[in-house]
Amino acid sequence: MRVLGMISGTSHDGIDVAVVDFRLEDGVLRGVIEHTGSTPYAPALRERLVRMLPPARFDMADVCALDTLIGQAFAEAAAAAVGDAGGADLVCSHGQTVFHWVDGGQVLGTLQLGQPAWIAERTGLPVVADVRTRDVAAGGQGAPLVAMMDALLLAGRPGRPAALNLGGIANLTVPLPAGALAFDTGPANALIDAAAVRATGGRLAYDEGGRLAAAGRVDETLLARLLAEPYFDLAPPKTTGKELFNAAYLDQALAAGPEPAHEDVVATVTALTARTVAAQVHRHGVDEVIAAGGGCANPALMALLRQELRGVRLSTSDALGVPADAKEAIAFAMLGWQTAHGLPTNVPSATGAAGGRILGAIVPGTGPLRLPEPLPEPLRTPPTALRLEQPVRRPAETGESEGGSPAAYPRV
Repeated sequence: MRVLGMISGTSHDGIDVAVVDFRLEDGVLRGVIEHTGSTPYAPALRERLVRMLPPARFDMADVCALDTLIGQAFAEAAAAAVGDAGGADLVCSHGQTVFHWVDGGQVLGTLQLGQPAWIAERTGLPVVADVRTRDVAAGGQGAPLVAMMDALLLAGRPGRPAALNLGGIANLTVPLPAGALAFDTGPANALIDAAAVRATGGRLAYDEGGRLAAAGRVDETLLARLLAEPYFDLAPPKTTGKELFNAAYLDQALAAGPEPAHEDVVATVTALTARTVAAQVHRHGVDEVIAAGGGCANPALMALLRQELRGVRLSTSDALGVPADAKEAIAFAMLGWQTAHGLPTNVPSATGAAGGRILGAIVPGTGPLRLPEPLPEPLRTPPTALRLEQPVRRPAETGESEGGSPAAYPRV
């Protein structure tokens, strides 16, 4: 089955896509990555989206319009990806998270926009969407959903490896004998992007090449103030987002004391990401970190991570056949494959859900909805490992990757 996975992450910069041809052999899910790419949001759409993000308030007309506009953008990106890959059987669209309703550490609801009917209408393919809500309904955090892919990719590696994603938010997956531990460690690019916008008066939406951070010095007083955030001390399962770590959050932290130079603010929030990630890596006895996400293209962030992770091997997911800037799109392609085959995709030990659940709702395509025959009873469990063949490198000019870092940057 060839599945197109699609997502726009917490950096809200564009739509990442991946077409993967999956087959199951002796409990191992094998995939050929046939296409990856990224389509930046149109400037007007991104501006409208960012303007509506927390803590902003908006009405239902805004929600309806954004659901339609994002859905249409996803539909065009899907049609292009299917054409470039020479076809697909199914689409799995994460859409764009605009709100994660958390109260007292418990997730009560989650909202992703990008109406999947536009994708089904444009491509004629069935679409799996609304993939987080079922886990929330089962008492889970609704995130991180990449935990199963991470655990399968890391299966059989020596020591205690972990997978790290550096998107707008950083999340860590640590496979353990009792089940994978996976949670958001805190901000990755979220506050770095906010600081870059502040430093350049909006001229830059992110710290291009980590140059602003490299030009500044870490302000230890500000860093200590940021590290006092209660979220960092919460025990997993836990999840966070731009509902907490946003531009207003940074403004509040800066207002509590003398404001450092702009470049020093960028350097400090970059150090915050490295420090909070490393704290969790050391806390859980991890000896190898395999990173992915747009943050991998920020040399300043990666240098600080290496400094904080002394004694821990650090590499990117490219070593496992997974392009660092397309990993989440590949993960949602896998999620779509599992949903189509009636297999649970959440990891209860990671999200806190009452049990494994088949995720998502399915929008039929042009013709009758035809799902695969159920797997034979011995195989009616999630795969035990995932192996991906070397993907075709996407062209540098396709745009920006998750986290706002151009794909043209050399991987660190």
